Amino acid sequence: MTPLQLTVLGCWAPYPRCSGACSGYLLQEDGRSLLIETGNGVISRMLQHIDIQDLDAVIISHLHPDHVMDIYCLRHAIEAANREGRMEKLVPLYLPTGPAEEFNRIKEFTKAFHIHVIDELPEPKEVVIDGFKVKFVPGKHNLPAYSMSIEGSKRLVYSGDTAYNPELVKLANNADLFLCEASGLEKDAAYLKENHLTARQAGELAKTAGVKRFMITHFYPEYVLTELQQQAAEGFGGPVELAREGYTLDI
Repeated sequence: MTPLQLTVLGCWAPYPRCSGACSGYLLQEDGRSLLIETGNGVISRMLQHIDIQDLDAVIISHLHPDHVMDIYCLRHAIEAANREGRMEKLVPLYLPTGPAEEFNRIKEFTKAFHIHVIDELPEPKEVVIDGFKVKFVPGKHNLPAYSMSIEGSKRLVYSGDTAYNPELVKLANNADLFLCEASGLEKDAAYLKENHLTARQAGELAKTAGVKRFMITHFYPEYVLTELQQQAAEGFGGPVELAREGYTLDI
């Protein structure tokens, strides 16, 4: 059995640094490959690690551009692979419904994806995706958004985009790895209020949840990342890892 591995494909928001990519993470175990988020630039990064036909499923936490834009080129890559005989399957795609304009476009991509609407999953929104046990909880954001727990041999909890949420604390309890947005420094807390976490808030949430390992992501490109890391560590009271593009870690 190979260990549960996470590869950071992109970590920037709402736009990338030069040559960077927005939100995207590749989760792999025992030959299974699950893509979490399809932000700007993510698919070219994914293809450095797997061929398109090796992609087994996709989850998108919400439909803001920095989390979804590469779904359009991924759709074409999958359709072409099937048409040319390099692939013989549709890829399960889990996503929420809003905003309606974005969702209504994506739901038509039925030559590439089996569409599954997270909002329509029966409570408590638990499902098996590509052999992983997945649980979704609604985030606190300005459109439908989800945090998620993904469990194989270990358990990853990913915040998605959210303000402080007691349900996320419960979800992240004792997680082997908590991958959490840290969208701002404390000086910008008022701007982020009700939609995002500051780095310190992310650290405080991780501490309350008692996570085993803590990594922050979703970085505004103009910040000094070590300042975010320091503020997250002040909230967490322990070591904090920075998401780094191309970094693969065993969970």
